[in-house]
Amino acid sequence: MKASLITGLVGVLGLAWVAGCGKPEPGASTAAALSKTNPGAHHETTAAAGAWFEDITDRSGVKFVHATGTNCFMPDQVGSGVVLFDFDRDGRLDLYCVQNGIDTPGAHSQLFHQEADGTFHDVSKGSGTDLASRGMGAIAGDVNNDGFPDLVVTEYGAVRLLLNAGQGHFREVSREAGIDDPRWAAPASFIDFDRDGRLDLVVGNYVDYDPTQKCQDVQGRPDFCSPQAFAGTATRLWRNITPPGGGAPKFADVTASSGLASSPGDALGLVCADFDGDGWPDIFVSDDGRPNRLFMNRHDGTFREEAAVRGVAFNAMGRTAANMGTAFADGDGDGMGDLFVTHLAEEFHSYFRQDQRGIFLDSVAQAGLQQSGWRGTGFGTVLVDFDADGAPDLAQVNGLVRRATPGQTPVRAGVNAWWGRYAQRPQVFRNTGRGHFQDFSEVSPSFSGTAFVGRSLAVGDLDGDGAPDLVAGGLGGPALLWRNRIAGRGHWVTLQLTEPRFGNREAIGAEAVVTAGGKRRWAVLQPATSYLSSHEPVLHFGLGAATALDSVEVQWADGSKETFPGGPADRRLVLRHGEGRKVAP
Repeated sequence: MKASLITGLVGVLGLAWVAGCGKPEPGASTAAALSKTNPGAHHETTAAAGAWFEDITDRSGVKFVHATGTNCFMPDQVGSGVVLFDFDRDGRLDLYCVQNGIDTPGAHSQLFHQEADGTFHDVSKGSGTDLASRGMGAIAGDVNNDGFPDLVVTEYGAVRLLLNAGQGHFREVSREAGIDDPRWAAPASFIDFDRDGRLDLVVGNYVDYDPTQKCQDVQGRPDFCSPQAFAGTATRLWRNITPPGGGAPKFADVTASSGLASSPGDALGLVCADFDGDGWPDIFVSDDGRPNRLFMNRHDGTFREEAAVRGVAFNAMGRTAANMGTAFADGDGDGMGDLFVTHLAEEFHSYFRQDQRGIFLDSVAQAGLQQSGWRGTGFGTVLVDFDADGAPDLAQVNGLVRRATPGQTPVRAGVNAWWGRYAQRPQVFRNTGRGHFQDFSEVSPSFSGTAFVGRSLAVGDLDGDGAPDLVAGGLGGPALLWRNRIAGRGHWVTLQLTEPRFGNREAIGAEAVVTAGGKRRWAVLQPATSYLSSHEPVLHFGLGAATALDSVEVQWADGSKETFPGGPADRRLVLRHGEGRKVAP
């Protein structure tokens, strides 16, 4: 995410923008400013015929506005995240929105509970989640195996562990748990790296930022600094040492002993999953403006950095890029995970296809992803089968980091005018099969028709109809929600995996293969991908024309395997560790 060293924009469509960094116009809205020339700029668009998504933000009840400064303080440009999780175990997805605007009176992170009618109610007050801080991202997971998902929130200068005490209350236990990170923490992920059944914690730190250092564009005006102006920092790893019987969570810092400290970087994205098929989870880090890192698990509590030899350190041109958001799924149906990483608008994104087990090749051109309606600076991104045809599709939210690149219009209502010049439209690409994508952005104007400063993006089934929906967060504007409205979707199955006997109740890191209609489809359960976000902790499989499952095979996070019987499609299956038929190693 390289900040601007080029001249700022003077105008967009004849509108004069405030040059450089400074105070925002109170109450200013870019969409309002554009309304005379772009009457289509509005909050909610109805689902057009054939549209993929319907914008439900206004009627959802989610009233969250990301408040952030305009004084070129670098952390203002990075956050903030969203989390989809069921914090009270009532069977409906709830939403947590991370706030960055500590300098804005009244701004705080917000927790929304989904009611029985599908609307969301703000339950932040008194919950312990209403943090007023420079929040970056957040993830959800049950760290003490009590059945209630907890939250980890990353911040500029801290990492917080919020323990879910039930009844809608959370209690910060960071210090008691042994988690302390005074750096600029950005992405986070749970991982059971030693396969002992307990959730360990990875936190990616961004640059070693010095706020006293001021940066300018070529005309001498204040501007956001480039990450290259600062040194990289170590990605941190904490081993979960909570007693097996549960109780107060305890973690031990193993960053140095694991080998992660020896390879610093500028972390903005994480994927914790098995990259070489040995049954042990590895750690991929997308590094802004530097070579990516891939820490391979050596099965003894240590990791070795192997991004270059495995083909994921550089883009297709053999160069570093502004690596930000991440998605990991089997895009071409060969049973192995492929990795998508977003970059700047002037750079092509990377689609690292797993060519052979553990070896990747940036195949962005072959995947058709260079053929898009417009170029975007991508952040949050997901690979998920929206139309349930059996091939995961791609969605991403975009938002500029340079004033010199023209923003896009119409800008969504509610976006602050100062930040509106960084706004870009989101994009969605349909997987036409075997990992080839076609730009479907124009097919869904409700999702891609208006611009905002996109950062986080999370996926989950908000209404329980089996179709994955989307939630996004952006700078200086509202959180946004879209429901999947694709007509003629294929059949589907959702797998909710659980390991109640151990400490990884949501089975994070487990892999599943669904066989249906003579085809095998693979996926890994890792909610903490995209950008500073956490998805619903389930696996969604599109089955196309298949009306039934032949079987399901699960490789649990501890490496053991079980098979489960098939049955009718179009339902959610709850599969518990120990209730399937064991598969010999």
